[in-house]
Amino acid sequence: MATDGVESGEESERQSVRALARGLEILRCFRPGDRFLGNQEISQRTGLPKPTVSRLTYTLTGLGYLNYSEKYGKYYLGTSVLALGYTMLANMDVRKVARPFMRELAEYAQASVSIGVQDRMNMLYVEAYRSSSTVTLTLDVGSQIPIATTSMGRALLCALPEPERVELLEQIRVRSGEQWPKIEAGFLQARKDYEERGFCFSLGDWKKDVHAVATALVPADGSRTLVFNCAGAAFQLRRHMLEDDIGPRLLNLVTNVQEALDRI
Repeated sequence: MATDGVESGEESERQSVRALARGLEILRCFRPGDRFLGNQEISQRTGLPKPTVSRLTYTLTGLGYLNYSEKYGKYYLGTSVLALGYTMLANMDVRKVARPFMRELAEYAQASVSIGVQDRMNMLYVEAYRSSSTVTLTLDVGSQIPIATTSMGRALLCALPEPERVELLEQIRVRSGEQWPKIEAGFLQARKDYEERGFCFSLGDWKKDVHAVATALVPADGSRTLVFNCAGAAFQLRRHMLEDDIGPRLLNLVTNVQEALDRI
């Protein structure tokens, strides 16, 4: 009987963990631009059965992570999600430290300067500064871009420990299908550039009209790798400018940020 009780408790715990994971997946369904999502849309995005989604959205609404719109019959993110995200951002000292350096480079290059962290197979913007004349890019905090074809993603791959890099590249290979040879060639060139210069590029690989350069900051405290980029219109940021001017300035920015963080 005692054994049955232990097994029952373990099964209950596994179910609770599974429910938590599914609930988090539902929250992840909401992307920039998604004001409202219904249970059917959430089911399609997560692959979860609609009855399961209905139970979880009901629970998440009760906890304040989702709100329900009677008018549209759909859900939207609640203030509890904002509170979590804001707390995470507020605790990132690097954002406060980096802002003046980012502003200076963005205005000099007439481009956008941003900080991103890995979010599965994407890079998530946690800070961004756009110059007053920036065209093409309108990405802001919370925006996501793919690791596979962006300078920010490639810089992350270059900075990761070998086991993590191999694992992530395998995930990208599986997902990219026929595009993998082109993606792999882009990464190999990026790795060469990173080893030689300390930064790497994406020259129309993600979006044809966007050129960008990026480098990584690996915190000494062992926390997650941060990647800084400078991106703008391809007709403004030519490769030679990124190689000879903007890239070195970006390296200097990261050095200044690291030194400032070390003093905190």
